[in-house]
Amino acid sequence: MNPVLSYALPAALVILVLAMGCTLVPVLRGPTAQDRVLALDCLALNGMLLMLVLGIHQGSSNYFEAALLIALLGFVSSMAMAKFLLRGEIIE
Repeated sequence: MNPVLSYALPAALVILVLAMGCTLVPVLRGPTAQDRVLALDCLALNGMLLMLVLGIHQGSSNYFEAALLIALLGFVSSMAMAKFLLRGEIIE
């Protein structure tokens, strides 16, 4: 492994975990529902990036599949919550 990557990947993991921790505050205490949905979307994005960095660090492709699933579920859940907040229903 590249010597730069051996230092950068653990640092990226720590930074992403800290970002996820900071995102949990608006998810739990957000003043409005829109803020909570936005924070939840950011949490899913950070989780996906964490899986990608773990996949690069471990050299395993299983993490990439998990990242793809997290991205897909995060997108669908964000769209469903946004539609619910705008119209009051998800399925018309």
